[in-house]
Amino acid sequence: MNIKSLEKMESIVASNKSLFWDGWTVINRWPADSARTSKDGVLSNGKWCLEKRFPVTETGWTIPDKFVRDNE
Repeated sequence: MNIKSLEKMESIVASNKSLFWDGWTVINRWPADSARTSKDGVLSNGKWCLEKRFPVTETGWTIPDKFVRDNE
């Protein structure tokens, strides 16, 4: 789903504990043992996590529908 409004994106991030901001990029991070060997793996607070980044573009943020459904 494409989110064009900063206010809507802020609401989605605020309502989901696995989402947070890095500048204008929204990050989805969750713990996973497989993160140790994944190209999307990051070590965060001593725990291995997988991370998906959603950068802002000219048309807004493209994020999975599940985050929008959870926010409605």
